[in-house]
Amino acid sequence: MPTKTLQIPTPDGSADAFAAFPDDGERHPGVLVYSDAFGLRPVLKEMARELAGHGYYVLVPNLYHRHGPAPVVELPDHIDDEARPAVIARLMPLLEAHTAERAERDADAWLTFLTAQPEVGAGPVAVTGYCIGTLFALRTAAAHPDRVAAVAGFHPGHVVTDTPDSPHRLVPGLTAEVHLGLADDLPPEAVRELDKSLEAAGARHTAEVYPGTVHGFTMADTDAFDPDGLRRHWDRLLPLLDRAVRGRWATRGARPPGPGRT
Repeated sequence: MPTKTLQIPTPDGSADAFAAFPDDGERHPGVLVYSDAFGLRPVLKEMARELAGHGYYVLVPNLYHRHGPAPVVELPDHIDDEARPAVIARLMPLLEAHTAERAERDADAWLTFLTAQPEVGAGPVAVTGYCIGTLFALRTAAAHPDRVAAVAGFHPGHVVTDTPDSPHRLVPGLTAEVHLGLADDLPPEAVRELDKSLEAAGARHTAEVYPGTVHGFTMADTDAFDPDGLRRHWDRLLPLLDRAVRGRWATRGARPPGPGRT
């Protein structure tokens, strides 16, 4: 599986990123992946390789590029419950500095770069996010309805808040098909409010609680990891991409890529 470490031009300087894609000389649909709060690291690169094996060009940018190349803070090989508070404390100022305006500028840069790659074909792309990355994924899809056909988010935290950029408030601007894979520790009232927002928006969507999971369940380098939750994540994400992105390729007359691994 070919991979690249890339530099993406942005209005705020060059941003490092990781890309994985099939080695078949064909052009493939693009998928933009937003990391969780811990940022671009080996586990995200492995997930990108897995997704690329199913016939996609996968781009994972460094969210914290304004503060240096990934990883911008030292991360243990395994982020256990004991190490987690200290790591989050170091990352919190970076997250707070990642304002909505910065995120919007980044999203424009990521999509422009992704769709310009020679391995990426014409047509819509998908965006997926993990943890806080779900907020950025939803914001990107809402701001670029003509370019994003599918958006997915997994174990988002604080999906229903009183803030103007609460994830559930972004839903009315979506035209992409949506899947949200929710951790089982999300408050039931938040799940109900999120369902209400999705229904009101009228977009094709699913919001599903993954039984027995906790926040962060897809990330194999944390204590939150749940193998069944990760499998369910793939079982939901891959059909979504197949319907909303690969299917749109076919309707536009593009040559669809092969199905990749099963």
